[in-house]
Amino acid sequence: MGKHDGLRGKHLVWDWNGTLLDDIGAVIGATNAAFAELGLEPITLERYRELYTVPVPKFYERLMGRLPTDAEWAVMDGAFHRHYWQRAESCGLTSGAAELLAARQASGFTQSLLSLAPHAELIPLVRRHGIAERFLRMDGRVDTSTDGKSGHMVRHLAALRVAAERVVVIGDAADDAVAAAHVGARAVLYTGGSHSRASLSRVGVPVVDSLEEAVAVAEELV
Repeated sequence: MGKHDGLRGKHLVWDWNGTLLDDIGAVIGATNAAFAELGLEPITLERYRELYTVPVPKFYERLMGRLPTDAEWAVMDGAFHRHYWQRAESCGLTSGAAELLAARQASGFTQSLLSLAPHAELIPLVRRHGIAERFLRMDGRVDTSTDGKSGHMVRHLAALRVAAERVVVIGDAADDAVAAAHVGARAVLYTGGSHSRASLSRVGVPVVDSLEEAVAVAEELV
């Protein structure tokens, strides 16, 4: 199968945190370290997955019973990222991720990476995992907003010049499906990251327990 066929075929837009990067342990550790600095009780993985939402201040509202003030948000966000990046270095890729990405590239299909992680930190991390060359494009967040992925998805697909009807987004958060719907693409959600299967199943798109299954379902969707 040649490159030309790939440009006509399906394009996968992969999420990074909790999808390709198996970092939920680091996320919980950083969340609880940040909470400890603010005098909040630690949270379990199960409770995190049930409550997690984007924009992230709404997640803190679910935990605290009110929206954090701007000052509290600045402290929480700063503390979380400080603790997270200390832990992220030791996170591995999700089981099967490297092989799946390589196989798709070898068969001529196109794929890209779109993350809300800061672009300057994201790209070196992806390179260190040896998978950067699998993607046509890699985009992280370049602003400080707490918005979800929808606007980023519009810019990402425009830069790629890929038609949305050929795109399947694979991610671990309801927001990934929202961003896909926003541009007219499809989505598959993976249970290994930030959301419980129950909260993902409320979104109304296919939910899977492995990345292999995600790719297989994506093949059927478009």
